[in-house]
Amino acid sequence: MRVIAGKFRSRQLGALRGLDIRPTSDRLRETLFNVLTAGNPDALAGSVWLDLFAGTGAVGIEALSRGAEKVYFVETSRRAVELIKRNLQSMGINNGFEILHEEVLHEIPKLERQRVKPNFIFLDPPYSSQNLYREALEQLANSVLSEHALVIVEHDKKFDPGAVFSAGALRRVRKLEQGDAGLSFYRCER
Repeated sequence: MRVIAGKFRSRQLGALRGLDIRPTSDRLRETLFNVLTAGNPDALAGSVWLDLFAGTGAVGIEALSRGAEKVYFVETSRRAVELIKRNLQSMGINNGFEILHEEVLHEIPKLERQRVKPNFIFLDPPYSSQNLYREALEQLANSVLSEHALVIVEHDKKFDPGAVFSAGALRRVRKLEQGDAGLSFYRCER
């Protein structure tokens, strides 16, 4: 696993064995960031990210590499939190992030109370926890966190996390598939 582009291009990222952590593949991350930058390498400059169910931190680190101003990594596993810290240290990243060792569904309201205004929210629960997708997306649909953000969900391509949440407040605007994975993109329509 490596950083695809930007300041830390080609640098290796650590991973954990034997856990239910499934890192976003290099190929899928490359596709995701190609969509987000769409030919403009500075498209992410100054952006704020939530990396929910952060795992290895690969998506948030990729965002920082490409110019994001701040990434909030939210992860429940202590081992994964330690890995995110090691991955950030190996890149020499000392600021522009917060690591929140907390359940995502508990952290979303806290971030909202802190008035965090992300541009991008990346959501990647364990594929086997299908209820977490719907719960988190419903919570985001009713949150000011997603008001101006693009919400991106990684999921098994055979699983549809849903197209509309909270009576249309959050709607899927695009869906991509690559290998066994899918990416669904949502926008707030309040």
